[in-house]
Amino acid sequence: MIYLDNSATTRPHPQVIETVRRAMESYYGNPSSLHQKGVEAENVLKQARKVAAQYLSCKESEVIFTSGGTESNNTAIKGIAFQYQNRGKHIITTQVEHPAVYDVCKQLEGLGFTVTYLPVDREGRVSVEAVQKAMRPDTILVSVMHVNNELGTIQPILEIGQWLKQFPKVLFHVDAVQGVGKVPLRIKESGIDLLSVSAHKFYGPRGVGILYKREGLIIHPLMMGGGQEGGVRSGTENLPAIAGMAKAIRILEELGSVEMIRLQTLNQQLREGIATIEGCIVNTPETNTAPHIMNLSVPGVKAEVLLHALEDKGFLISTKSACSSKVNEPSRVLTAIGIERDCALSSLRVSLGRENTAEDIQQFLKALEECVSVLRSYIKQQPAPALRK
Repeated sequence: MIYLDNSATTRPHPQVIETVRRAMESYYGNPSSLHQKGVEAENVLKQARKVAAQYLSCKESEVIFTSGGTESNNTAIKGIAFQYQNRGKHIITTQVEHPAVYDVCKQLEGLGFTVTYLPVDREGRVSVEAVQKAMRPDTILVSVMHVNNELGTIQPILEIGQWLKQFPKVLFHVDAVQGVGKVPLRIKESGIDLLSVSAHKFYGPRGVGILYKREGLIIHPLMMGGGQEGGVRSGTENLPAIAGMAKAIRILEELGSVEMIRLQTLNQQLREGIATIEGCIVNTPETNTAPHIMNLSVPGVKAEVLLHALEDKGFLISTKSACSSKVNEPSRVLTAIGIERDCALSSLRVSLGRENTAEDIQQFLKALEECVSVLRSYIKQQPAPALRK
């Protein structure tokens, strides 16, 4: 099987798996314990925090370990909302956010908050001007994703963040889950106050992530208990997973920009190949996009049917966000950029990773062409529905 669903999750790197195994075997003490095993575990935790901080170009005290992107997003958005609701109850986000942001904002609306969901252009990109127009005296938070998980569109985070610097009481959260390791982002320069990271998107373990929280920023904790992670995220730290994430980060650092360039080359091969297949439409913009995501549609063919046809040929892809792929509704993201319902219902996402090669892409394009041809011809053969008399 050729795996082309790396935006949903990646296959953990063998060195990451070994690091997790070793940590489970050797560093089983509680990092909060005072005895030798506790101290050993605490040292591993400190080292992992140092690695993460160096990669994010921030202070170690600004790194909070979480269970992943969803928890990081919830902690950031609700933490700000509950902490600063006396200052205001208005939040700004976009129509194309991941459910871990979008649904959180919907939940907050039920708790008395007001949320502005900014529209995006045909490429799925929000404008700085839209953010500016949405600002109100009671705005306390702006939350915009870095890379869209369905289209691959890169949002103008730097421009938005720099403009927001003139409003020190309006905090800026970025869901960077899809961008880490693929699209560079400078946290400090972009004026980001809170940033979400998930390890399983860059060959680390599932169930672990990071919330970057700017030093000095106070947020309302969602989990109370032993006061771990600076009191923001109580609970015994998942040391093996954290160690594995640190290893995954080190591997990202070693690869540098080489992997991003390689993925971009594969992405271009994929785009050019899809363009030659009759009935296929590329939804992902040509410029300012992440190198690993490609969204396409085959109008008239149900996405799930084509997905399983490709699976029968040995290729694993997805329809939309893995978190909502089982909902039989058109993608909210594609609808937001103006794609018609029929086209949106037939959309597929191909997402590349470190194990994919040019040969994989060539084979996938051949399989896609064959499947589309068969399915479209089958549809044409179906008799038209009888008219009611």
